[in-house]
Amino acid sequence: MAARQPFTDTDTADEAVRATCDDATTCKRFATSKGYWKDPYIQYFARSVGERKAPEINRGYYARVQGVNHLLDAFIKKAECDCQVINLGAGLDTTFWRLKDENLMPRKFFEVDFPTVVARKIHNIKTKPPLSKPIIETHSTDSLLLDAHSLDSDRYCIIGADLRDVSNLDEKLKKFQLNPELPTLLLSECVLVYMTPSQSSNLVHWAAETFHTAMFINYEQVNMSDRFGQVMIENLQRRQCTLAGVEACQSLDSQKERFLKTGWENADALDMMTVYSMLPQDDVARIERLEFLDERELLQQLLQHYSICWASKDKHNLGLSQLAF
Repeated sequence: MAARQPFTDTDTADEAVRATCDDATTCKRFATSKGYWKDPYIQYFARSVGERKAPEINRGYYARVQGVNHLLDAFIKKAECDCQVINLGAGLDTTFWRLKDENLMPRKFFEVDFPTVVARKIHNIKTKPPLSKPIIETHSTDSLLLDAHSLDSDRYCIIGADLRDVSNLDEKLKKFQLNPELPTLLLSECVLVYMTPSQSSNLVHWAAETFHTAMFINYEQVNMSDRFGQVMIENLQRRQCTLAGVEACQSLDSQKERFLKTGWENADALDMMTVYSMLPQDDVARIERLEFLDERELLQQLLQHYSICWASKDKHNLGLSQLAF
């Protein structure tokens, strides 16, 4: 019998990172139940609405979802859907189903996450017809490629892989018909921060080397060297969750720098308070009526410690450098 592998600190840290996927899903489920935005698919990944979340958390998730979707949808429209999307560390995200409903489906939508997260997501897809039907409807043959850690169809593919192992990631994506010639959008939300700076730089550099026309959207922490940032780090450490890449989260400039140093032509970054102020204000007014917010200062502090950074390179001259808020 094979000897059991010893359980290491890395395993504990990885397990804590995997747990953040559930946090995000339950927060999104609660916010959508309150009417912050519509997501008819999140219920299939988080069974119950769960305990109440503070209004500033709900508004923070609203800003995150609307901000990321704004750039993602703008990219797909620029490419006229003749593109591919790779969601790195996708967790239980529902973007593929939203894009199908809104007739904004790219040529192919890839998701990558830890194999255990992927296995859970595949189980949900297999057992919930509202999730499986859109995948089957967009597939041309009777059979899908499906095993414990991957599902591949014509338009949707989910792969279990470790983003810290770039050569393995590259091999798996190409096996499932990733096309380096197509305009490509890469997306990561609170993912790079859990990797060391050299690991995230390798990933970002791989993306810049692999695709000649591409955009990378990264949502994660920023301004982490002040007191509020330190408290955020300590809270996560209590849950065995180490922000291994926090040094790239010191400022908006350090966020942009990671991309500009690894082969990307343009990079921009905004903190989420700024993004929140640039979202369509009639909808912001609507969501602000949903719940009373006791302390606006707390919302401001929270949003000032998250950012969206987006980088591009544009051989096809799609006008990617113009994409902004």
